[in-house]
Amino acid sequence: MDDKNCFHCGKEFMPSEKIAYDDKSFCCVGCKTVYDIFSQNDLTCYYDYATSPGATPPEINGKYEFLDDEKISSKLLEFEETTTHIVSFYIPHIHCSSCIWILENLQKLQKGIIASQVNFTQKKVRITYQPEQTNLKEIVYLLASIGYEPYISLENYETGSNNIDRTLIYKLGVAFFCFGNIMLFEVDEFWIEKYKPFFRWLIFFLSLPSFLYSASGYYVSAYKSIRSSVLNIDIPIALGIIVMFIRSTVDIVFDYGQGFFDSLTGLVFFMLLGKLFQQKTYDFLSFERDYKSYFPIAVTKILSDGSEVPCQVYDIEKGDRLLIRNQELIPVDGILISPKTSLDYSFVTGEADPIEKKSGDKVFAGGKQIGGVIEMEVLFSVSQSYLTQLWSNDVFQKKIDQKHKSITDKVSQYFTPALLLLAFGALLFWLFIDTYIAFNVFTAVLIVACPCALALTAPFTLGNVLRIMGNNKMYLKNSLVVEQLAKVDTVVFDKTGTITSANKMQIEFVGTPLTSEEEQWVKNCIRNSNHPLSRKLYDYLPNTEKQNLTEFEEIIGKGIIATIQNHKIEIGSDALMGATLTKDNLKQTKVNIKIDDHYKGYYLFNHQYREGLEQLFKELTKNHYQVKVLSGDNDGEKAYLQSILPENTELIFNQKPEQKLAYIEKLQQEGKNVMMIGDGLNDAGALAQSNVGIAISENVNVFSPACDGIMDSLEFSKFFLYLRYAKDSMKTIYMSFGLSLLYNAIGLTFALAGKLSPLFAAIIMPMSAITIVSFVTIMSKFYGRKINKN
Repeated sequence: MDDKNCFHCGKEFMPSEKIAYDDKSFCCVGCKTVYDIFSQNDLTCYYDYATSPGATPPEINGKYEFLDDEKISSKLLEFEETTTHIVSFYIPHIHCSSCIWILENLQKLQKGIIASQVNFTQKKVRITYQPEQTNLKEIVYLLASIGYEPYISLENYETGSNNIDRTLIYKLGVAFFCFGNIMLFEVDEFWIEKYKPFFRWLIFFLSLPSFLYSASGYYVSAYKSIRSSVLNIDIPIALGIIVMFIRSTVDIVFDYGQGFFDSLTGLVFFMLLGKLFQQKTYDFLSFERDYKSYFPIAVTKILSDGSEVPCQVYDIEKGDRLLIRNQELIPVDGILISPKTSLDYSFVTGEADPIEKKSGDKVFAGGKQIGGVIEMEVLFSVSQSYLTQLWSNDVFQKKIDQKHKSITDKVSQYFTPALLLLAFGALLFWLFIDTYIAFNVFTAVLIVACPCALALTAPFTLGNVLRIMGNNKMYLKNSLVVEQLAKVDTVVFDKTGTITSANKMQIEFVGTPLTSEEEQWVKNCIRNSNHPLSRKLYDYLPNTEKQNLTEFEEIIGKGIIATIQNHKIEIGSDALMGATLTKDNLKQTKVNIKIDDHYKGYYLFNHQYREGLEQLFKELTKNHYQVKVLSGDNDGEKAYLQSILPENTELIFNQKPEQKLAYIEKLQQEGKNVMMIGDGLNDAGALAQSNVGIAISENVNVFSPACDGIMDSLEFSKFFLYLRYAKDSMKTIYMSFGLSLLYNAIGLTFALAGKLSPLFAAIIMPMSAITIVSFVTIMSKFYGRKINKN
């Protein structure tokens, strides 16, 4: 480890900030404390799993006092008995093997914890503890003290632990048990022949759970389809399963043979496996969160006597006085009582720059407090706040009823009636010739042409696509999104936080260059400021030794006036410098510098555009996609965007949330298939209205409005590859449909001629399914390699 980097978190620090301890270097007391905790408990092998794996523990004094309230804490528990409690926490910082190791050894750090288990995919830790020895608040503070602060929201309070529907898993397990045992019994022909009646009836009873329970979803779907006068693909599947069961039962009752129970249970098993495979690729993400996912469970309420008590968010009433700490979300609309503050409303408005507020100003729910603690008086309850009303607006919700039919449904519109007509037509034809052959032909046609291969094609192909995209950090809500992605012809991007990074800014100095000594003065002055621009500029300026200030004054909305080494330093807005110094770039974000009453120039803050943006837009335009930028920001960077983006890229600025939604509607009325890519609640309406809405996020587990997919911001440059892969996946489905229909055509030719027995048809059917599954798996991986290479 470099001596300039923290042993615990890896952060670089200045020599003056170094904290030496146990022959190691730390950037702050927090990191040193975490190391000390691990060292005292003989857990320093935490650092053997990864270099600088830790995170600096946050300051959370008083933040989780509400967990002392049993009414609140009991809501968070998954299991609650006298001697044992179980709770699951979402831990955003989980990222490596060291994290897993330490979180699964929490019992060594705190008495009362029995066991802890990490779900790395979901970034969750499940903790079992004894309530008489420890409690929820102590566990949360322990996690925070070692750099793994849990994310607890109002949604957790309302729902407690997530209820998981395991019906599909149970059905799949039953189908596998039946299929496996029937196949096992049919392997040994000697015993089957010797005890034929016993084993045939045993196989019959083994098939019942699969036929009645595992396949029940297909019967329900077919019934609902018939009632709604729509012929979906589940009708011939359900009919094929029923015919196979009836025919197999007839065979063993009249001693015609042992039936096709193995094929029946195998068919049910493989189709359910396809469903599960598709579902598991995205079931750990929530795509339809509301404001409850982001609001805290409780805040600090200040009573009339000045005492501070935790208060549930839903118990907040008009007139209450609240204490909001640094980085906490304001849960209700109110009036600021404290002298001044800065609020980050980027979650609601999309604007990256913080809003300055002074005493008496109105503050809205959804703003994040930046800096120290503030006090505010409540104007409205949670349910009446601006943010809640905005989120609850119908137009901001992604409709559950999809307007688009899946490719399987489209094919089934033609395939299902054609198959039924063919089967019953063949039955009527052969009835006039031979009744026995007629029912054999009818059964063989339904079995050999059973659309199981067609039904497996889309789930397995799209399941593979969802998995491969998920591995590349593009998480789609369901398989229908892939089909819609392939149809997109117009791509609309939000600007702030979407094509720009929410965490980075380009900073350049315009004017008379500062000397290294002057840069040191500026950096030492802004070290004392909590303003977001001050923090960004502080990180941008080169490291320097600390110097003491003689005077320091921060004027809200203007800037800083300080004295260092007898030099007067003024840092801030045009208003601080004087109106005569107001220059160009009025719409740009800048910080002016004046030293000893001499104006030196200004630091210009430009948003850092995501890597690969220019090349991405060129690829989209080259492949005939219409590309547009729709932003809530001002047009201060319009000229720059025009210089780096293709000429025909439409740029639209100063758009409110409802205007973005209306613009998407307008494009759709023109016949466009629109994809919207955004990041904040201000984009939620447009994301919901668009044919495909993708939320780009710095943390895919923290933000997801009503959208169709979530893309990790680090994979932004792969966006065109995702679109192309969606088109290739549809090509794979069409090819597999052709292969499946070829199987059916050959089989039907022999079946209609009465030359294909039901037994042979039952053998061909799973072979076709296996062939199709193998084909789509190979092709989806073949096309997916283009994404994996980048």
